[in-house]
This record gives sequence, C-alpha cells and structure tokens, in this order.
Amino acid sequence: MSRPAPLLLLLTCLLFFFALGNHQLQGSTEPRVAGIAMEMHLDNDWVTPRLFGQPFLEKPPLSLWLDAGAIRAFGGTPLAVRLASAFAGLFSVMLLYSMLRRFGRPTTIAWVAGIMLATMASYWGNVRGVGEDALLSLGVTLALLSFYQAHRQQAEQRGAMGSWLLFAVGIAIATLSKGVLGLAMPGVVIFAYLLAESLIDKRFSLPRWMGPALATLLGLIPLVIWLFMLYQRGGSQALAEVLLTNSIGRFDGSFVEAGHYEPFYYYLAKLPEAFLPWNILVYLGLWHFRKSLANNRYLLFFTLWLLAQFLMVSLASSKRTVYLMSLTPAAAVLAAEYAAVLYERLRQHTEASTLLGKIARNRRGIAIGIISVLIVSYLAAAQWVVPRADRKLSFLPLTEQIQTMQANGQEVALYQANERTAGATVFYTHTLLKDLQTEAELTAFLAASPTHVALIASETEPKAPLKVLKQMLVGRQDYYFVAH
Repeated sequence: MSRPAPLLLLLTCLLFFFALGNHQLQGSTEPRVAGIAMEMHLDNDWVTPRLFGQPFLEKPPLSLWLDAGAIRAFGGTPLAVRLASAFAGLFSVMLLYSMLRRFGRPTTIAWVAGIMLATMASYWGNVRGVGEDALLSLGVTLALLSFYQAHRQQAEQRGAMGSWLLFAVGIAIATLSKGVLGLAMPGVVIFAYLLAESLIDKRFSLPRWMGPALATLLGLIPLVIWLFMLYQRGGSQALAEVLLTNSIGRFDGSFVEAGHYEPFYYYLAKLPEAFLPWNILVYLGLWHFRKSLANNRYLLFFTLWLLAQFLMVSLASSKRTVYLMSLTPAAAVLAAEYAAVLYERLRQHTEASTLLGKIARNRRGIAIGIISVLIVSYLAAAQWVVPRADRKLSFLPLTEQIQTMQANGQEVALYQANERTAGATVFYTHTLLKDLQTEAELTAFLAASPTHVALIASETEPKAPLKVLKQMLVGRQDYYFVAH
C-alpha cells in the first residue's frame, strides 16, 4: 500500500475501535441484537434467530452469526458484539479508497473521500454499535463499486470476471444482512444508472443489463441456502415472515408492528443532519456537478447512488435515519470531489493580499487542521461522552439486581418484557428467565412461592396485592421488582 493508504487505515482504526468497549449496551437496538446473538451462542442454533426463546425473523442472520462467533471467541462483552460493525465500517472506508484509485481518481481525492466517510457523524456512531446496518452498508458499497468497475471494464473490452465475483459477494453480504432491502438498495441504483445511460446514449445494450442480473443470482445463493434451512425448521410461515412481513410489509406499511412509520418528507427534514459535518459540501456538490452528469459517467453514478436510494427509502413506510447509512459512501465521494473544486479555486488566489489570499496560501494546513480537530473530537466523545450515557441508558444495573436476587435464592421472571429488556437480560445473565405474558400467569407465578419475583416495566407503580421490592429507572422507563 502507498503511504496515504496506511495513514487512512490507521486513522479509521482509531475512529472505529478506540474505546469501543468502554460503555454498556445502549439504546433499543443494541440490547435486542446482542441478546439474540447471545441466545444463538447459548442454544447453538445458527439457523433460527431467537429472542427470549421465540423466533425473531426480522432480518437474515449474518450480523448475528458474526456477533455470536465473537461471543464464543472473546466472551460476552459489549466490545465483542460491536466488532462486526466496526470491521464492516473499516472495510467500507478502505474499499472506497482503493476503488476510487482504480477508477483513476487522484490519491488525494480518494483519501479525502475515505476520511470524510469515516468522520460522518451518523456513520461513525452506527459502525460503533451493535446491529446489521454497517454490514448492509458494506455489502451495498461492495456491490455498487464492483458493478461500476465491471461496467467500465466491459466498456473497455477488458475481462470483468473478478469484479462481477466481488459484486456477487456484496449482494450476498447485503441480502444476508437485511434480506430483500439488501437487494433493493444496490438494485435501484443500478437500474437508474443503466436507464440513464441508455437514454443518454440513445441505445439499449442487453449485455450491460445481463451482467448484474446474472451476478445477482450468484450472490443470492447464500441467502437461498439459509432460507431453505429455515424452511425445514419453520415451514412456509417462517419464510413468509422473513420475505413478506418483514420486507414488503415494512415498505408498504402492512406490518404495523414494525413501527418507525413517518411521513414521506421525513428524510427531507433530516437532510440538515444526514451527512454532518460534510453535508454542505454534499449538497453544493450535487448542484455544482448537475450540468456535467451527462458527460461524466463517474459523477452520474455517484449522484444516482445518492438520489435513487434516497427516493426509495423515502417511499418506504418504515423510516429511520440509520437507513441512510448506505447512501453515505456516495455522499463522501461527492463531498470530496466538490472539496477538490474549492481547493483549486483557493489556489488561484494564493497571490492575493486579502484574507482570502491568506486562507489560500494556508489551505493545506487548514484542511489538515479541520480533519485533525474532527478526529480528536470523535476520540474524546468515545472516551468520555458516550460512557456517561450509561448512567441513564445502561441495563447493567438492572441485570445485576436480577443476578443478586438469584444469588439470594429468589427466582426472577419477566412480565410482558419488551425487546430491549428481554435482550439485555439474556446478554448479561447468560440465561433465559421465565416469560410471563398474562396477568393470570403473573398471579400464579408469584403465588407459587414467596421467593418468586417478577420484573415489570410500567408507567405507574404496581398496586396491591403486588408488593414493590425495588424500583429502577433505565432511560425514561421505570422498572419494578414485585412479589406477593
């Protein structure tokens, strides 16, 4: 590797791995996903993901396989279950850098695009958490960059087999991470690009369309194998839950339990914060390059990557800002390309005696200073700011209280536990507590023995005949340990 590549690798490793395990599971996604991975490790069932003993088929299990494997290798710690996301982010950054160099872009632009991706606030936060979105972004990035490289090689009548194989690997990663969405995210970009190219060139080329179609079939083989094994365990109902309920149902709004339903303009309102701190460069770049897209297929591809995916996620009923993560590599490229334009404009003013001239003469130092301040800020946040959130958001004190009661001979059960509570208790206690769903089950369990205790999440304090033994707060949710 050239010198810029090792520097980018070092800085990205610092950003993504520094202090990665110095805080507990936080938010709603981390406890749920970590709990499912722990349960997969405990029951050794690598086909059917389960949460609190029940099949959890919202997504295919690639991230869970990696998290469970990390638990088996390194122990059940928050660091272990965050490694897959952090490595996915690292691979995405280095992949973007190396592929831009293959596309013939200058080393500086490729490096700046990589560091911009690594320092986008939303991207940085997501690759340092437990979940499947960093893997989805890696799969989509690998598929789309490989597609564009193969497309260029075909246009130059060069062999593209290696690029198509990488494309298939990207499709496999994306679909094993997010199912149908993992196919749609790169698919909509490829369709938009090939259609735009056909309209610009005023001709239709079947081989250009057949390449990604055939490579996609190859990339779907791992997902099909898992679906077949899942069908053997859970039948057609399990397949329908993965492919219809949790994919199409989230898109058209028929799966009401999924939540996250927002109006169509939800992401438009999020644009001011979507690609911070580089969002201004992204949007100005889109405007600046708009007239050159027909003659510059490279810029056309990354522009359509951003716009086509944005339109697709906006049309979906279920919306979360993390769904924009697969757009960030394209945003980083557009921001880096426009930054190069501004940098060149500044160079033309180096002889001026004005403030602009002074800035122009020190433009390299200013750019290095901005990036350095950002990196130091992220590292400081990882070391001090994020762990402070444990005081309010960590489930560790709650699970430690459960373990203390168990050590004193009390049997603890959960009453109508939500996903985060169920996941956190499995992850931290390494056991499945009794799951009580109805008031009758709660009453019977507590009446069976004076040592029985139930954990209840409630907005108000439970009333008699329940006796509150202890109250704890996680986030904004009150939890009560109750007995008869």
